[in-house]
Amino acid sequence: MEEAGAAVATAGEAELNLSRLSVSLETLESELEARGEERRGAREALLRLLLPHNRLVSLPRALGSGFPHLQLLDVSGNALTALGPELLALRGLRTLLAKNNRLGGPGALPKGLAQSPLCRSLQVLNLSGNCFQEVPTSLLELRALQTLSLGGNQLQSIPAEIENLRSLECLYLGGNFIKEIPPELGNLPSLNYLVLCDNKIQSVPPQLSQLHSLRSLSLHNNLLTYLPREILNLIHLEELSLRGNPLVVRFVRDLTYDPPTLLELAARTIKIRNISYTPYDLPGNLLRYLSLASNCPNPKCGGVYFDCCVRQIKFVDFCGKYRLPLMHYLCSPECSSPCSSASHSSTSQSESDSEDEASVAAHRMQKVLLG
Repeated sequence: MEEAGAAVATAGEAELNLSRLSVSLETLESELEARGEERRGAREALLRLLLPHNRLVSLPRALGSGFPHLQLLDVSGNALTALGPELLALRGLRTLLAKNNRLGGPGALPKGLAQSPLCRSLQVLNLSGNCFQEVPTSLLELRALQTLSLGGNQLQSIPAEIENLRSLECLYLGGNFIKEIPPELGNLPSLNYLVLCDNKIQSVPPQLSQLHSLRSLSLHNNLLTYLPREILNLIHLEELSLRGNPLVVRFVRDLTYDPPTLLELAARTIKIRNISYTPYDLPGNLLRYLSLASNCPNPKCGGVYFDCCVRQIKFVDFCGKYRLPLMHYLCSPECSSPCSSASHSSTSQSESDSEDEASVAAHRMQKVLLG
C-alpha cells in the first residue's frame, strides 16, 4: 500500500484490497461507501474484499448495502470482538477469513446466522487465532461448510453435533485444549484432512476408521500412547503425523482381568459351537445380547467376546521403518503372547500376526511422521 487510503483493485476490479491502511475507521467507511457506489453502476460485481490489518473493532457498516455479490471477505488481523449483523447481508459469501482477532465472547457471531442465506452459501470459514472456548452452536448449522478452521483458540472439547457438517472436507482444530475426540467425528463422509495436533488428546476412538475419505490425519504433540487397531481400515490415508506423543516403546501388559459372567460364557459357547436358535427359542433380550458378539482378532483363536475382553497393545510395522502401537481386544488372557525369560529375544507369535496384518495395509501408508 503506497499511501494511506489508497486501494488496490485487481482482476478487472473484481477484487478490492484495502489491507494495512493507516487511516481511521471513518475514513475506511467512506472509502468503502464510495467503492460501493462505483460498483452499483459497473458491469462487473465486486467479488473479493480484503480488509486485514486495519485495527478494525467492528465490521464496516458499508458491508450491509454496498457489496451484495461479495464471495470472499478477509477481516483477519484486526481487533474484532464480534462479527455484526452486516455480515448477514452478504447473501452470496463463500469464504470468510476472520483469523487473529478477539472473537470468542458472547455475541461474537451475529444472531440468525444459522437461518440466514449464509447457511447455504458459506463454504470456507477461518476463525483461527481467536478466543473461542467452545464451538459456537450456530456454526454447526452451516451445512455447506467445506473447510472449518478453529486452530489456536481455547476450545476444551469438540461437540457431538460436529456430525451435522456433512459437507466438511477439512477440519482444523490444532492448538487448543481438547482432551477427547467424540465418536461422532467419524460420521463426516467427505472429510479429507483432520488436524488435531497440539492438544491434550489421550486416545483416538475406533469410530474414526469410518472416515473413508480421510487422506491426512495430524495428531502430533498430544498425549497418545497407542492407536486403535481399526485405524488400519483408513484405506486412503496418506499422511499420519504422530510426533511429540508419548508413544510407548515397551508395553507392560495389564494382568488384571475380570472373568466373564455365566451369561457371557453361555453366549460364547453358542457362538463358538454354532448352536442354532430361532427368535422363538430365546427371549428378546438374549437375542439382542447374542447379536453383540465381537470376534477375537487373534487368527489362531476363533473365539468371541461380549462384555469381557483383554486389552493389549501390539506394535506393528509401518513402511518397514516405524513401529506403531495399536490396541487389540482379545477374548481371554490365553490369546496374548506368553511371557517367559526364554522368549525375550524372540518375537511372539501374536506379535508376528499383528505385523503380518500391518504389512497388508503398509502400502496404504505413504507417510508416517513420528519424529
